[in-house]
Amino acid sequence: MKNCDLYIPGKIFYGENSLSKIKELPLSNEDKVCIFAADILVKNGYVKKIEDILNEKSISYKIYSDMPVEPSYSEVQKIVDDVRDENITFIIGVGGGSVMDAAKLVSILDTDEYNIKDLLDNPTLGKKTIKSLMIPSTVGTGSEATPNSIVLVPEDNLKVGIVNNELIPDYVILDPEVVKDLPKSLVASTGIDALCHNIECYTSTKANPISNSFAISGLELILKNIEEAALNPSNKEAKSKMLLGSFYGGVSITTSGTTAVHALSYPLGGKFHVPHGVSNAILLVPVLKYNKSHIEEELVEIFDKIYLTENSEVKQEDKADFVINKIERIVNNLDIPKTFAEFGVNESHIDELVNSSMKVTRLLNNNKKEVTPEDARSIYEQVI
Repeated sequence: MKNCDLYIPGKIFYGENSLSKIKELPLSNEDKVCIFAADILVKNGYVKKIEDILNEKSISYKIYSDMPVEPSYSEVQKIVDDVRDENITFIIGVGGGSVMDAAKLVSILDTDEYNIKDLLDNPTLGKKTIKSLMIPSTVGTGSEATPNSIVLVPEDNLKVGIVNNELIPDYVILDPEVVKDLPKSLVASTGIDALCHNIECYTSTKANPISNSFAISGLELILKNIEEAALNPSNKEAKSKMLLGSFYGGVSITTSGTTAVHALSYPLGGKFHVPHGVSNAILLVPVLKYNKSHIEEELVEIFDKIYLTENSEVKQEDKADFVINKIERIVNNLDIPKTFAEFGVNESHIDELVNSSMKVTRLLNNNKKEVTPEDARSIYEQVI
């Protein structure tokens, strides 16, 4: 039996009117809050709801909405430097993965002992100095649950994960209201990202009973709701279930880990700025087919736990294929690009992609089937 540890946020609030739970947090008028927010959430009035709660409690705050998309480590350091003199005592991150990742890093960088460049070399240096609350506004990253913050390292054309349990937020609010107007494209791309988190963690070398419990629950929520949530934008219930499935994926990452899908995806975001969810969606099925011989048992378990009652006629030897084919149909139905051609990626870039992906050993080591440079090349060739 594997030994496993689980670190999760101290309090999680989910459901209708969960934003009001901010009133219950241990904040007083002696605190100063920094709200890191996606600009769209300022414009559509969602951040105003947070302001109203803080004003009601006479708590001062600063709003930082000039948040870069998928920031480099130097851009995050600039954010840290910009707010260092504000004497912030509490952080609220409301937005997608980039916003939450940056806000989480600010929570461990209010110090002169190290900077973000130092954390790239040694993530364990980080110690939480400011408590944090995360409110995800997409249905995909799971950053609100993880000890990970992803930053771009431009000199390497690669995204790098800074992993430290000190990054795990103290509080999480999963508010269906914040995702109710999420457009189809974002439901699709971020939802597939969450699907990747759950299925990669379930099939990881680090998978364990705790991570599997969350991953299988997250998979069921996402597989059964992603098309409805994307194709019927008014279905708030489906989006609410996606939000929970995404959170479960984040918890799964915390005690397991993603695999080759994410490893091969990172260079595409690093150099070509392919949206993270889109690159994962393009790579997911090719990697599942490559891994099938080593994860067949897990795919059969997924079928039995999610699809058995609806498809009892499927033969045992066909169950793994059923799951892969089901995922492929979902991705195709969501109108996500099938190749990287429209992002300017062509065969001349494959050597660089292979070389960069082979550096992501933190994730490749989680893949049950070894991925050699030749294997990575073969997978990239399928999607260019």
